[in-house]
Amino acid sequence: MSSRHWPFWPQKLSRELTLPETTLCYNAEVSAKRYPDKTFLLYYDTPISFAVFKAESDALAGFLSEVCHVKSGDRVLLYMQNCPQFMVSYYAILRANAVVVPINPMNRQHELEHYIQDTLAHTIIASQELLAQVRPHLEKTHAVLQHAVVSVYSDYLRVPSDLPIPDFLKLPAEDLSGPGLYAWRQALDLAAKPPVLTVGPDDLCVMPYTSGTTGTPKGCMHTHRTVMSTLCASEAWFSAKADDVKLAVLPLFHVTGMQSGMNSPLYTGSTVVLLSRWDRDLAAQCIEKYQVTNFSAIPTMIVDLLASPHIAQCNLSSLKRLHGGGAAMPEAIAQKLLDMGLTYVEGYGLSETIAPSHYNPPDRAKKQCLGIPIFGVESCIVDPVTLEELPNGETGEIIISGPQTFKGYWQQPDASREALIHWRGRVFLRTGDLGREDEEGYFFMVDRLKRMINSSGYKVWPAEVELMLYRHPHVHEACVISSKDAYRGETVKALVVLKAEHRESARIEEMMAWAQEQMAAYKAPKMMEFVTHLPKSASGKILWRELQDLETKKSSSQD
Repeated sequence: MSSRHWPFWPQKLSRELTLPETTLCYNAEVSAKRYPDKTFLLYYDTPISFAVFKAESDALAGFLSEVCHVKSGDRVLLYMQNCPQFMVSYYAILRANAVVVPINPMNRQHELEHYIQDTLAHTIIASQELLAQVRPHLEKTHAVLQHAVVSVYSDYLRVPSDLPIPDFLKLPAEDLSGPGLYAWRQALDLAAKPPVLTVGPDDLCVMPYTSGTTGTPKGCMHTHRTVMSTLCASEAWFSAKADDVKLAVLPLFHVTGMQSGMNSPLYTGSTVVLLSRWDRDLAAQCIEKYQVTNFSAIPTMIVDLLASPHIAQCNLSSLKRLHGGGAAMPEAIAQKLLDMGLTYVEGYGLSETIAPSHYNPPDRAKKQCLGIPIFGVESCIVDPVTLEELPNGETGEIIISGPQTFKGYWQQPDASREALIHWRGRVFLRTGDLGREDEEGYFFMVDRLKRMINSSGYKVWPAEVELMLYRHPHVHEACVISSKDAYRGETVKALVVLKAEHRESARIEEMMAWAQEQMAAYKAPKMMEFVTHLPKSASGKILWRELQDLETKKSSSQD
């Protein structure tokens, strides 16, 4: 393994990082004691102090324990947009000695079923607008899901604001009826004491779900220690301080937003300006109003921000740290940022590494580059078939070993053995990503070994979308591929063979609308074609690669 990157390690930064032997719960306790009256969250101008945050998470932990009977090691689903309740719930679940299972709020009823059945979670904390997706699971005979704590965003809009607050956040609380339903305020007002804290650094903490090539989402088992490793590493990498002000708009259910927008600032004691959804003009307004110093964003957000017709009138001079990943930053946008005095520091990580394993040195970042291995990480490029290490500059699979590596997939021993390999005396994660390492030890993405579509930073697994399409009564066969998209980078395209009796009556627009109702918006096909047949191998498998290559060639010819 290479040491070529050591001469370019961030200046004045130690090569080693000693991790605390504590849990995430302890971070909330320490910051509440150090900075009780300091603002932790600013939610559309409503401030929430560290002390209030800790008190509310403790009260909710008590409710989960006493009323919902959440016990040590239980999995609890967390299903809502970015909001203070998400953060309070996350730490309440941990304080109840349980495991957080964050769910993308774009997921629909049928998709939610998998998370319930796979984790056997009997409790969910959800926002009011998603109750329609949750309620059918509570009402089933012999239902696994028994309890739902339901929040409403407007509970945390407590002061007048001149910010343009989205209408969906202003909706008042509805009356809740039905078994197992509890209002958020009801849960906090009980003021139950949390149970005795029994978890340690090596107990399960959070299980973000990822998808494999089979299309079945898999839970990535992370402990308090693995989560602490990347949040501590990120804060050290960028020399974070308690007086930093961070804009959090990346989804908190996703590992990047979870770490950069919630866990890291709570550890450091810094303030978070929290937005429920991306709005470029509102983001710029908040940066100026609150003198935001740190902003974690995917390239699509930065492209959108700089495309705003009002950007020239915005004062973004407070920004000191701009970083992210998920896709390569376009060269022209990276240069435009440099012209503004800002470096977009790209990094690389996976759900399996709970965010970064690689980062560019802030003082020597390269464009469209994954960066170098961070504290305690060994990474190299290997032949994906033989697992032999490849020479400098050659393309192969990126493998990673470090303190942030997950403990395997929940109840998926075969998939875990495929992903985690013993290599040269250490456990390495096979990322499934193809990359290369340059002469200075910087890593670059080349392609993906796995079949996956990256749409605006969201990972879409074609097999999962295909399984959903097969639910439609008119669909005989389906193949999902990626198509080039100027805004999203890639978008989802479906090639559909109709059943004979529906070939004359079926309409693409109707089927695409149906797909939007059945699955998360980022998964639903944005393009669709009805075809008479799909190419197959001798064994009957659809040759998706052949179709993907044809689409890629067609897109290239149109450039």
